[in-house]
Amino acid sequence: MLERQTIFAVGHKPIVHEHVHELIITLRKALSQQKRLEELCESQKIPVEYRWSLNQVHYDEPTKTELQQL
Repeated sequence: MLERQTIFAVGHKPIVHEHVHELIITLRKALSQQKRLEELCESQKIPVEYRWSLNQVHYDEPTKTELQQL
């Protein structure tokens, strides 16, 4: 949906449209790499913290027990 809105917003300006398209490709690649890294961490029992994500609103500091498990 965001892609469609962005493409629509730039209209028929080919140069801007091409830059938006390249950015969308880059973001898709980054998401794919993030998912692979998360899967690797999960398989290695390494916790993942989403510090730069909208997935979690409140971040708690790790407890002493959690730190000891690392």
